[in-house]
Amino acid sequence: MASVPTPHNDALEGQIAPLVLMPGDPLRARYIAEGYLEDVTCFNGVRNMLGFTGTYQGNPVSVMGSGMGMPSIGIYSYELYNFYGVDAIVRIGSAGGIGDGLRLRDLVIAQGACTDSNYARQFALPGTFAPIADFGLLRRAVESAERLGVPVRVGNVLSEDAFYSADETGAARWAAMGVLALEMEAAALYMNAAHAHKRALAMLSISDLVFTGEALPASERQTSFTQMMEVALSLAVPEAEK
Repeated sequence: MASVPTPHNDALEGQIAPLVLMPGDPLRARYIAEGYLEDVTCFNGVRNMLGFTGTYQGNPVSVMGSGMGMPSIGIYSYELYNFYGVDAIVRIGSAGGIGDGLRLRDLVIAQGACTDSNYARQFALPGTFAPIADFGLLRRAVESAERLGVPVRVGNVLSEDAFYSADETGAARWAAMGVLALEMEAAALYMNAAHAHKRALAMLSISDLVFTGEALPASERQTSFTQMMEVALSLAVPEAEK
């Protein structure tokens, strides 16, 4: 394990749980820690990328912001996997819905993550890598959603480099290929997990509908995705305890 703290994370060895929930917004990380966890300690404040460790139903879990975009989650997830011994990261973020029938606040779980990024180039692979979720986490998340009565869609998403894209027709072309939602982080997380032989999953609440213009305000994105949070937190509870 590399020397810690790092330039981006104040935590010392042993302060971060094996499972980390990772919203993009550090204020959502604080909301989850204060609203759902017990015995909470803040392990990181560098660049205000807040990170907390506590317990959920007696089980250790951490929650930390990732920032926006693949370069940002790439840094934080790399350090968590490779420097802090984290086994699994579950991204709990927002996304723009493009799949048929999606509504605001619907839950999408990313089985795979297409991307227009060159993030995979660093691995010098002799072909195109397909970033996918850990099946065990995916299966458990779907089962938890069903048990909690939370409707869920499972499928492909697109991790984009540009939030404001100059290509005004791209979303429709991705939708025609069955892609459910647009976001900016899952592909890099899945690649880092694969390279580190660790686990990852992205769960996304629909914050806006790309083709209709419907959207939630920033304040609601911080606090209203409770169903996604509860499904993600359930992954901290061993299956034998459920």
